Amino acid sequence: MSIQYMGLSEISGPLIFLDHVQNASYEEMVEIKCGDGTTRYGRVVQLDGQRAAVQVFEGTNAMSLTNTKTRFTGKPIELALSKELLGRVFSGSGKAIDGLPEIYAQKRADINGQPLNPVSRVYPRNYINTGISSIDALTTLIRGQKLPIFSGSGMPHNELAVQLVKQAKIADGDGKNFCIVFAAMGVKNDVADYFKRSFEEAGVMDRVAMFVNLSNDPIIERTLTPRCALTAAEYLAYEHDMHVLVILTDITSYCEALREFSSSKGEIPGRKGYPGYLYSDLASLYERAGIIKGAKGSVTQIPILTMPNDDITHPIPDLTGYITEGQIVLDRSLNQMGIYPPVGILPSLSRLMKDGIGEGYTRKDHSDVSNQLFAAYAKVQDARSLASVIGEDELSEIDKKYMMFGSYFEQYYLNQGADENRSIEETLDLGWDLLSILPREELDRVDNEVLDQFYNHERAVQRFGIKEEVIIAELA
Repeated sequence: MSIQYMGLSEISGPLIFLDHVQNASYEEMVEIKCGDGTTRYGRVVQLDGQRAAVQVFEGTNAMSLTNTKTRFTGKPIELALSKELLGRVFSGSGKAIDGLPEIYAQKRADINGQPLNPVSRVYPRNYINTGISSIDALTTLIRGQKLPIFSGSGMPHNELAVQLVKQAKIADGDGKNFCIVFAAMGVKNDVADYFKRSFEEAGVMDRVAMFVNLSNDPIIERTLTPRCALTAAEYLAYEHDMHVLVILTDITSYCEALREFSSSKGEIPGRKGYPGYLYSDLASLYERAGIIKGAKGSVTQIPILTMPNDDITHPIPDLTGYITEGQIVLDRSLNQMGIYPPVGILPSLSRLMKDGIGEGYTRKDHSDVSNQLFAAYAKVQDARSLASVIGEDELSEIDKKYMMFGSYFEQYYLNQGADENRSIEETLDLGWDLLSILPREELDRVDNEVLDQFYNHERAVQRFGIKEEVIIAELA
């Protein structure tokens, strides 16, 4: 039998405090009846002896200290689960907001997930084809990986998120067991409408489960949104053998909500005002990706975050980079040049790609193309730095070649339309054509045998319409 408590001892922001509480548990669900007859819900977030702090989902506006009734339910927050999640739109706390009835729950699960023995994890291998060359070739997304996108304010990360949802598919099989769980945190109404409209227009909504927390929704709901999304993803992956891609945007909004909430509790702040447990909190989200031994499904994560002031050393990208398996960094200078998606390939990496590409996965030359493109583009940056000092006309012939390669690489390889979906073969062939602009002796990361098969300078000249200078030797 649950005890109902009358009155509150304190209200602080989204938190209410109760004294003389018996047998309450951390993360326990709480039912709150306000003086006006409405019911709100919350969860226990702090216990200090007999004093409990409860986080109210709907906010504490118009709540009274005297006539508020609080009942502890004795169970954690649970999400109603069914295969009907797909094609539906939910609030951050898992309530249907698309005008359709609540789903019939086949199962209810704790949103904090189940403890997972690390021994039961399987090393991710197969790749997910996104149709975006800069990701597929250079920072390949592996099924079961957590690969964040580091963006900045005003950059096209929303457009990239939509393109990933529209185009992403698993490389093997017919793709029927592939779906997407999309969680948006702290987004404006127009952005939420843009996501939903884009998915419907592309005809992919039937394989997407959306969890949307708007910027004017309570911040508490924002801290629940990714957990609800990941609970849905785990259910679809491990109960229905589906391969699930989870896109979380924007993690910065989530961390800001966490900071606000931590401040309400009166906790001592850590780096830049964020709570000291930011690392472990983010880890509790990111570590819910992967493949489990014996399960046919998988959970792959792409968290998207906007770096404040484009600062990659900021606590949010810094800690995210520690926990996850690589990063895709969007470059502002490429964005200003009109290149989409503006992926800065040099600071980007995918730590698991080496074992998920090559023969049997993508193509045997994938690793060679990737290594050589990285090396060549790094030399492009060196040549550009030198040109900014001495002028382009003073560069050596080989440096001019690299400058040419750099501009063609950005124009043809990095730049692709928001609706352009390239296969892995198209991406790799384009990579070889670009490398073939350079003299063969410059391609020092590739074996001669592979070069014999793929290097073709004439084809590159023809494809990109390069006008080469014809040098006529003087007769002696």
